Amino acid sequence: MISILFGGAVAMVLTLLGTRYAIKWLASRGYGQEIRDDGLKSHQVKRGTPTMGGTVFIAATIVGYFAAKLFTMTPPSASAILVLFLFAGMGAVGFVDDFIKIFRQRSLGLRSKAKLAGQTMVAVVFAVLALQFPDDRGQRPASPFISFIRDIGWLELPLIVVVIWILLLIAGMSNGVNLADGLDGLATGASMMVFGAYTLICIWQFGQSCQTAPGTKCYEVRDPHDLAVVAACLTGALFGFLWWNASPAKIFMGDTGSLSLGGALAGMAVMTRTELLVLLLGGLFVLITASVILQVGYFKITKRTAGVGKRLFRMAPLQHHFEMLGWEQVNVVIRFWIIQGLFVVIGLGVFYAEWVTG
Repeated sequence: MISILFGGAVAMVLTLLGTRYAIKWLASRGYGQEIRDDGLKSHQVKRGTPTMGGTVFIAATIVGYFAAKLFTMTPPSASAILVLFLFAGMGAVGFVDDFIKIFRQRSLGLRSKAKLAGQTMVAVVFAVLALQFPDDRGQRPASPFISFIRDIGWLELPLIVVVIWILLLIAGMSNGVNLADGLDGLATGASMMVFGAYTLICIWQFGQSCQTAPGTKCYEVRDPHDLAVVAACLTGALFGFLWWNASPAKIFMGDTGSLSLGGALAGMAVMTRTELLVLLLGGLFVLITASVILQVGYFKITKRTAGVGKRLFRMAPLQHHFEMLGWEQVNVVIRFWIIQGLFVVIGLGVFYAEWVTG
């Protein structure tokens, strides 16, 4: 428990203090956000705000984790290292995307194919490695089964299909967080709630691990305690970053941050055997992604059938629809946080209810 608290505290202090200096450094070099000309007019005032802030909480999370390991003199686990690899790897893809936006002074960075290729490469390496490294019980970081709260026994997949499944999960979550990152503090606060939930889940799984508390209700997760340290570091790092990212934001996380956070969410889901539960815990990201899919799909269908494309929402992703309705940005963010909080509470309730009912 000490390493969980220590790692989270270190990560929080590093972002709380370090983001201030990152803002000055990025601003002095003109590393500011580009805003689409066809976007909301109210967002044009954000042009030039320092971006790539995700580098701060990526570094803080990694330093916080290894500081906790040094403080408690315990070795890192394969599960934690793999989640951090996915977290940093997806962040690296986002960093290249952000850098191109800044360097070329345009709102679009990497070409979609190049961006997808980078995400795919990182995700496939993660998936393949996660199926290796058995411990003394033969337990591996990832499982060939699709999971909800535990592995679903009748949903075992061939290894190649497992890799594809993990790839889809990573792509879905990383792009979901990326789509949510459009209003000051929205993605940061929502992600912080989910990682906070995973801290509690991992602590519970550690206490009820099949290695230390065998029984019909125990959890077959390879390194639950170390995963709790990673989740706590992520929660703490985002807590500190939110101080500067809340409205009016003095820094944006950029694709560096949003892609990395989505990757970490998917990584935690894979390692804790909660691959389908993460869709509930991160329900806000699912809603926002669905709004884009529905908007594009409805536009194409109506254009094909009626000759004129129509829209379900005034603008997608969903948060911008409410801005177009006249909601203040801060109201949209707070209300969406409330929705995300409800998803987290329901998700944790489902997780605990499954254990109670056996």
